[in-house]
Parts: sequence; structure tokens; C-alpha cells
Amino acid sequence: ARHINSMFHNFYSFCVFLPVEFDDCAGNEDVRFEVSDPSFYVDGDLNLVPQRDVLYSSPLLFIHGLGAHADDMAQVEVTGLPGQLGHSLRNILGLGQTLPYRSKRSLLVPPVIVTENQRAPFPRIIGKLISRDEKSGNHIFRLTGPGADQDPKGLFTIDIDTGDVSVSRSLDREAIDSYQLEVSTTDFAGNVIEGPAILVITVIDQNDNRPIFKERRYTGEVLEGSPTGTTVMTMMAFDADDPATDNAALRYTIVRQSPDNPSSNMFYIDAERGDIVTAISPVLLDRETLPTTTYELEIVAKDMAGSEVGLTGTATATITITDKNDHAPEFTHPLFEAYVYEGSTGVVVNLTVIDRDDPTTGAGRALYSIINGDPAQSFEIQTNPDNNEGMLSVVKPLDYEATAFHTLLIKVENEDPLVSDVGYGPSSTATVHVTVLDINEGPVFFPDPLTVTRMENIPVGSFVASLNATDPDILQMQSVRYAVLRDPAGWLSVNPVRGTVNTSSPLDRESPYVHDNKYTAVFIATDNGSPPATGTGTLVIYLEDYNDNAPYVVPSVARVCEDAHDMNVAIVGGRDKDLTPNAAPFKIELGTQPGLDKTWKITRVNSTHSQIMLLHSLKKANYQLPLLITDSGVPPLSNSTEVKVQVCVCKKNKMHCSSAHSHRASLLVLLATLLLALLCKYHQNHTHVEKMEGMVYFLMTLFKRGLILK
Repeated sequence: ARHINSMFHNFYSFCVFLPVEFDDCAGNEDVRFEVSDPSFYVDGDLNLVPQRDVLYSSPLLFIHGLGAHADDMAQVEVTGLPGQLGHSLRNILGLGQTLPYRSKRSLLVPPVIVTENQRAPFPRIIGKLISRDEKSGNHIFRLTGPGADQDPKGLFTIDIDTGDVSVSRSLDREAIDSYQLEVSTTDFAGNVIEGPAILVITVIDQNDNRPIFKERRYTGEVLEGSPTGTTVMTMMAFDADDPATDNAALRYTIVRQSPDNPSSNMFYIDAERGDIVTAISPVLLDRETLPTTTYELEIVAKDMAGSEVGLTGTATATITITDKNDHAPEFTHPLFEAYVYEGSTGVVVNLTVIDRDDPTTGAGRALYSIINGDPAQSFEIQTNPDNNEGMLSVVKPLDYEATAFHTLLIKVENEDPLVSDVGYGPSSTATVHVTVLDINEGPVFFPDPLTVTRMENIPVGSFVASLNATDPDILQMQSVRYAVLRDPAGWLSVNPVRGTVNTSSPLDRESPYVHDNKYTAVFIATDNGSPPATGTGTLVIYLEDYNDNAPYVVPSVARVCEDAHDMNVAIVGGRDKDLTPNAAPFKIELGTQPGLDKTWKITRVNSTHSQIMLLHSLKKANYQLPLLITDSGVPPLSNSTEVKVQVCVCKKNKMHCSSAHSHRASLLVLLATLLLALLCKYHQNHTHVEKMEGMVYFLMTLFKRGLILK
């Protein structure tokens, strides 16, 4: 029955108030009824009866019937109330709104409750407005607001004559859980007679939403040996239904555990909070004895507080049992052996260990150390990250003749400290015997390099140095022979037996093969072992300077204007390939030819440079000025050289110099022409010809020496 009228009386707990008709078409098995007023309930015979003495009641009661096959609600209108109309209406609805507004001539606007997801037919009457206008029939009802003439439009309508409020289609509480509209009555001209008043339509929730987990899979981890009741993770689902009802009251359960040993109930989930905790003893929660380190739980969240009619949602929780360092690493053998050739380096043996902890964590990763037997630090041990083995390496070449056998003591530990009740035992140390194998080693030069000092230009065959190469294989009594391996200038030879080095060519400090006064050669020594072994040594000869290079003058060309007031021609300097004291200070002076000091003058500027000056002006031409430069060696070396002086015409900051040969060269041509003419004139007189030839030779000699400049 959608609407039931009942006259109010004083009800007592033994009275039957009203029979209720409900049919779910399946025999009404497991149907549950809820009454909006807690003072009433529906008994097994479908009668609405009071639970205690009731002295007053609300004007409206609602009965909600819910079963596996049906979900419906009925409204009970209670009339004949003694004075307190609507006293507990807000408690019935749980909305907290004020009583319907009334004006002087007010409408009676009871709130309306509508269940969501109602089925056709539509429209369906859900409430009725009562007009207090005495002139019934002279007014019409009007309904406005969201759901009527505003979006969502047309959801609710009102019969303008009777005031019946209808819903035109099914409602969804999760979209809109209540509507607030205005109702009024007007005359036919549109003038308001009653109202406006507020009509509140509340949408009652149905269990039409399943619980939903935010993720399909959740992951968590717990340390092995954790106490029973240790929280691992929390599962959380969401239900879009009304959180104030059982429709959104969730309960969590574990429906499957994989694998299911050593116990099928290793974990427990708090039904209301969703906390997953350990339910197994710490002794059994041992990562090294469990069949797997990962367990998968299927979690179900059910609404309706977990009742059979509740809707469910499912998610998976994957729990990893993490490792703690409760097992010390142990060597697989107490003794390891290795063999290595002397002089070599690298890995000589791999040490294997067993550790039951996780090798990918600090509880299982091994750290090795040499605790005895390596005073020279010739060995090193590192962890192989691929297999956790200890790689023992030789980092300093071993010498068979010094020590042929080494005994090392190796210790293994974990990166993480062990738990308090576990310690390292004897199996965490091992001994390694390293045997050094002999090889034929090459001779060794000492010292290397060998440095000696010699004067350059010493006679060929002079003694330079004596090489010393010894064979490390002292037990084999082998002989050594010497040879030149690299001698860039080809200056040296070596006695193959004694190792004495002598010069085979003069030593020249100024050679391009000498750098910073040092000449470097490399020698090789070979023993008579089988097979023969070789060694190399370096000889560095520091060459002392000898005054074997004459100095020279720079620059070789100078220019001067013919009308210059400044008679300074140029400053020339001395250069010498030799070193001090066989070089500067230099003495620069005019050549010894007669007459030079009438035109030229040399003045010393410093220890390396001198000033060339003119004593009078010269015409535009090229002149060759002979100079003599002498170094400071003992004995000193001198060099006769020439400087070409170009006397030029200078105009507008430009110098116009002669491109012809110097005067000396022009005079040579003139003299040669003159002498040839004389020879032709006196060719019949052989005596005169001989005299002319002698004169030509004499003049040319004077010219070459710079005595003739004009």
C-alpha cells in the first residue's frame, strides 16, 4: 500500500496498529522491514505494531521493505493527532530542515521521500499539497525550481487542480540526493493566493553501487620473523551509496591465499578498517624456510555490513616477505689454492660462499677482506656482483726468487650487520695458499736511466759509460750480452760482454738529436736462458759545450735615407750556437780593409749589440760593409761577415731604394772591362799580358776584401 490512513489513538505495546501488505513474488523469505519511527516495527505477521507505549507520533511514517527480490517503500499518514502535528518530522527524515513555511493563508507542504531507481509506470504520484483556501476550486497549484521548470526540467510535476506531486522518471540519488522546489496557489489571473512555500523532495538510497577498490592490485611487504599481529598494509574500497546507511557500510574478508602453506591463514584482515596483519607465528614466518617469498591474497569488500545480500568488489594484495640478516655467510671450503707466474697480475682464484639470505640485499651480499699474510699488500680481494664470489687478485707482481709461497687468511662478512642472536663462526674465514711459479726474467739495468757528463767533440773511441745489467734468475747462473737498441745520431758503440760504451762518431751538442744539452740512447741486454729474455736500459749523456761555432751578425741588411740628419744606420747583434762563456759578450768591429773608418763607425751598445753609424752622407746605392765579430771563448773564434747597407731616397714617408747590385759588384764589372781592353791592346806583348793578368787578380782581391767601395 502506497498510502495508508490511520486514526491516532494512544497505542500500547500489545496493540496492533496496522496490517502491512508486501509481496516480493517469492514467498517473502528473508524480507527485512525498517520503520522511520523507532517506536514501531513490522512483526512476523506483517503487522505494524508499537515496541513500547506511544503517547504521540509523527503525521507520516515510512515502511521500507527490502528482500533479495524486491525493494519498496510505503507511506503511512497518521490523522487525529492531539495538537503536536509534525513534532518529529525532522527526526524521521534526518534532513535537519525547518518545518514547511506557512503564511497567513498557508499551504500544507509535507516533505516528500522518493526511493531511487523506481520502475515504470510513470508518472507516479509521490506526494500531495493541501490548500487552506476556503474557496476551493478558485485556485490552481504551481511548482517551480530545479527539477520542475529548471534543469533537470520536467522531473517533477504538480496537478494544478488537486496538488498531487508526481515524478516523471526514475531518480538517481548518487547524482542528486535531494531537491528543493517552491509551491504556491494562484487565482486564474495569476495572483498568488498561498505561498510560496518550500517543498523538499528527498531521494532515498538503494543499494545500487558495488564497492570499488582504487586499484586492482596492491603490494605490501613484511619483515621475516615479525611478531604476530604486525600490520602489513591497508585495503580501502569506496561505495557511492549513502554513507549513512548500510548500503555503504563495507566489510572486508580474505577469500583466497596463494600458496596456502605453511598455513592457509597466514594473514588476517580487519573487517571494518581493512588492515591486513600477520596471523602466523614469528618462527614460521621465516623467509628461508617458506615455500615462496611472495604471497597473493584475494580481498573482497561487501556492503550492507557484510550481509548476504550485499554487493561485492574484489582486489588482489601481493605481500612480499623481506629478508633480515639472520644467516652468516660461510665459505664452501676451508682451504683454497692458487698458482701464479711471477711478474704477472690479475685474478688468481675465486672464493665461493653460501649465504641463505637474499643475495640482492645487504643481508646476503658478501664483503671480503684479507686479515693476515699480505704485509706488502700484493693482493686484493673484491666481490663479484654477479655471483657473490670473492675474486682474489695479485696487484703487485710477485718475485719467485724473493718468496715462492704465500699463505693468506680471508674473512667474509655481510654488508648489513647480523641480527643480535647470530654471529660469525669459523666457517666465515678461509685459508688461501698461493704458489709462485718461476719464469725466465729479463736482465735488469741499474741504475736506469744511467746519466753521465761528457764534453762534446771528444775523440772518436773515447770512453762514455759502463752499463750494468743483472739477471734476476740468480739460481740459473745465466750470462748477459749487450747491444745498442736505439742510437738516433749513431755516435755510440757498446762492448757486448763488458757493456762499456764508447764513441764511434764525434759528439755534437748543437745536433738536432740533442735536447736541453742531453743525448739519449737505449741499450738492450739479453740472457742465455731458454727462451732468452731481454731487458732495456737508458743512457743519458749530458754534453758540455766546446767553443766550436763562430759567431755571426744579424740583421744582414740595413736601410738609411741619403739626406738623413741622423747618421745612425742600424743596431746589429751577435749570435752564437755555443753556450756561455763561449758566446757573449761579442766584439763587433769594422773589417781590416783600409779606408773604412773614413765613412763608417761602430759603437758598442751592450755585450751583444753594436751601433753602425755613417760619418758623412752617401748617394743612393747599395753598399757592402765588412764586419768582424769575435766571441768570448778560450780560445776565441772570429767571423768576417758583411752587412748590406741600402742608401735610399726618402719622400713622403716612403723609401725608394736601389735594386742594383752594390758598388762593389759594379766596380768589379768596370774593372774587368777595363782590364780586358788593356789585354786586347797589348796582346802582342806577352810580357805585358802577364802583367795585366796579375793586375786584374790584384784588383779583384782588393775588391773582395772590401777595400774598394767607390
